[in-house]
Amino acid sequence: MSAAESHAGDSGPEQKPKRQRHWALSFLIELTVIVVMAIVISFVIKTFLLRAFYIPSESMQPTLEINDRIVVNLLAPDVMDIQRGDVVVFEDTRSWWGGPEPETTPVQDALIFIGLAPDTASHYVVKRVVGLEGDQVECCDDQDRILVNGEPIDEPYIYPGMKPSDAAFDVTVPDDHVWLLGDHRGASADSRAHVDEPDQGAVPQDDIIGRTLSIVWPVERWGGGGTDREPFEHVPDPP
Repeated sequence: MSAAESHAGDSGPEQKPKRQRHWALSFLIELTVIVVMAIVISFVIKTFLLRAFYIPSESMQPTLEINDRIVVNLLAPDVMDIQRGDVVVFEDTRSWWGGPEPETTPVQDALIFIGLAPDTASHYVVKRVVGLEGDQVECCDDQDRILVNGEPIDEPYIYPGMKPSDAAFDVTVPDDHVWLLGDHRGASADSRAHVDEPDQGAVPQDDIIGRTLSIVWPVERWGGGGTDREPFEHVPDPP
């Protein structure tokens, strides 16, 4: 066998591992790019469009149950208006909740940061908007209904057997604020508990993170985020 033939015969076996290594490297590069893109897209969505939250308490029962995971539309209120009956998540800048911060692992913190896990932080609170800026909200008429600008409100979402409120109040919502109540009125430390404060328990619109869009977990509770504007359809504009 000539030297040329020997060299040609040996070239095949040497190139096969190279092709295998090249294929494996390409796969790893493509996989890395896909993962990075998925993380970036998730972070952008979580920052500007949608964000997941965890429900830790019974204050919004039966609309939202303990351990529900919800998705929130971040376009409200900056792009989309907040209306009466909307269920919103707001940042608890004045320590309404005051509960202990849930323990999380570094992995959970990382997933929350990039938007792949629901936010469990205790400084976010979910309630229902009952009054907008300028509204007069008072309790109650002779049928135990809350009145908004003099219009009595029939609230079908309230926890069964509960009154709209056991405490009387009469407030006018300040400009750029909203007035909020939990659906489980007997287990909700909401605007009613702060009517003696300068803002009469109202929350600045700037503190609102967004409007609840959907329950995404558990599977058997998939559905809307609880917003119900129909009871407020006939509320007149504030004086």
